[in-house]
Amino acid sequence: MANVLSIEKLTKSYGDRVLFADVTLGVDEGQKIGIVAKNGTGKSTFLGILAGREDADSGSVVFADGLRAGFLEQTPVFAPGMTVIEAALAGDGDVAEAVRAYMEAMEAGSPEEQAKASQRVDALDAWDYEDRLRSLLSRLGLDEMTAQVDRLSGGQRKRLAIARVVMQDPDIIILDEPTNHLDIPVIEWLEGYLRRSKATLLMVTHDRYFLDRVCNCIVEIDNATVYTYAGNYDYFLRRRAERIEAMATELARVKNTLRREQEWMSRQPQARAGKAKFRIDSFYDLKERSRVRLDEKNISLDAKASYIGSKIFEAEGISKRFGDKVILDGFSYTFARGEKLGLIGANGVGKSTFIKMLQGIVAQDEGRWNVGETVRFGYYSQDGIAFDNTKKVIDAVTEIAEDISLAEGERIAPMQYLQRFLFSPADQQKYIHTLSGGERCRLHLATVLMRRPNFLILDEPTNDLDIMTLGILEEYLAEFKGCVIVISHDRFFLDSIVDHIFVMEGAGVVKDFPGTYTEYRAWADERDRADERRRAEAAAKPAEKPRLTERPAKMTFKERREFEALTAAIEALTAEKAELEAYFNSGGGDDIVSRSARFEALKNELDEAEMRWLELSEKQ
Repeated sequence: MANVLSIEKLTKSYGDRVLFADVTLGVDEGQKIGIVAKNGTGKSTFLGILAGREDADSGSVVFADGLRAGFLEQTPVFAPGMTVIEAALAGDGDVAEAVRAYMEAMEAGSPEEQAKASQRVDALDAWDYEDRLRSLLSRLGLDEMTAQVDRLSGGQRKRLAIARVVMQDPDIIILDEPTNHLDIPVIEWLEGYLRRSKATLLMVTHDRYFLDRVCNCIVEIDNATVYTYAGNYDYFLRRRAERIEAMATELARVKNTLRREQEWMSRQPQARAGKAKFRIDSFYDLKERSRVRLDEKNISLDAKASYIGSKIFEAEGISKRFGDKVILDGFSYTFARGEKLGLIGANGVGKSTFIKMLQGIVAQDEGRWNVGETVRFGYYSQDGIAFDNTKKVIDAVTEIAEDISLAEGERIAPMQYLQRFLFSPADQQKYIHTLSGGERCRLHLATVLMRRPNFLILDEPTNDLDIMTLGILEEYLAEFKGCVIVISHDRFFLDSIVDHIFVMEGAGVVKDFPGTYTEYRAWADERDRADERRRAEAAAKPAEKPRLTERPAKMTFKERREFEALTAAIEALTAEKAELEAYFNSGGGDDIVSRSARFEALKNELDEAEMRWLELSEKQ
């Protein structure tokens, strides 16, 4: 396959901190590459350099000529005051620019500009662009095209940014954490789109199912070195373990050889005066190679949960609504000790409100929560914790406790505790406002667990945590002796932890599914197929009398062009009809038969054109 991107000796650092050095990578057409690295190694910076948003210290990034690239930032940024449709049309590319110019010309009402813009849209064959854009936005749950982008949630902004990238029809797609803040149905749609797409893909994500199902190549950046694995994420895990084992064996051999050579080097200079210089050079090479660190720096989660009794909580007739939006409607449930529950549903259905009501943060309208006396909640919020950004990391912990209880009764100081969450003594002196997203997540998790909760409530805990940290968190939760409720869009994370799922379907409906998310998805897919079969059978029956349809909201670009053409055609047909009528009124001539036939055809054409014109005019 043809090479579409060449990365040569790319290096980037901030101050004395090297993110990556001498990264060299070739990307072939059609490859779908997942980039894996620990937090703090500069994954987002790396993608930003590829997209031209940041500069490297050294090295080069060379794309094939004429390549169209689309870039999805981890946190999309839009110009203030834009509407959804304006922001979607603000992407790069000739088609988006032409349609945007046509839209602006129509707003301005200038016939000259409209004609000019119309010719450009014609030349690009882009009249169906708006139809496709509106369909995509609707599929992504963005039906209010005139809504202000400033008022959208984080998930809505991410979906809008995805639509903008997709509509660019890029040859190479660069995605930075595309699944963050998305609900599962949208993640599954994006997964399917990327699998079908012929575009080349470079992506950073912590979603392991997403990586496994989309990518055919994994690139790992570890200790400033790039390792490439020609397979999906599951293949990467196996080969990475083999690589580390082989490196450990090689390191042990190097250290054994080094010990022997160290003894030789330690003798009197006279004893080695006649020895070959290459042996001395080889010694220093061995010494350098022996400094390679293979020990994995991972967080250590062993904070001890406090005792929890047999009574956890009972929900009795809980109801909650915001205006016309119903969150819960007479919900009742008894939660048992050791239960691990996943909470899923579309964005905005009320998942976060549910867990806030349970903790008394948000009041219910009706009903009551009966929470056991021994229950101690530990709440990890997707909004983060309200840290005082002017304080240091160590202060955030010492303000809560001067010592922390771990498993087996061990007690440690805050400084030691933070080191278990990968905050070195120097990192602990950082001001909180300087922390990266991943560092803030680790600090948030540390402050939750140090309180020794026995009932963990985790609202989107996977955002900003790297894959290695997620694996450790999953192991911790699997062994956790208390109760857990998890809201997450990470399907792998849900499958690893929960034993049943609440599905919030909207309008206050909550279904309890006894199984993992994957089992639920299989059941839901079969249900949808059965519904489709029933609809197909119903469609095969004699059609009922047509019903009135709702009035369309707005004319599309394609329909607007048709409307303009119909207006001109009706004027021409009306003028021709008037000429024929005048001819007939004057007594006619030899060609009266042919003119009469044309008159009848003309009336039919005019009737059809006027009928269609009226249909379209209702959309204005």
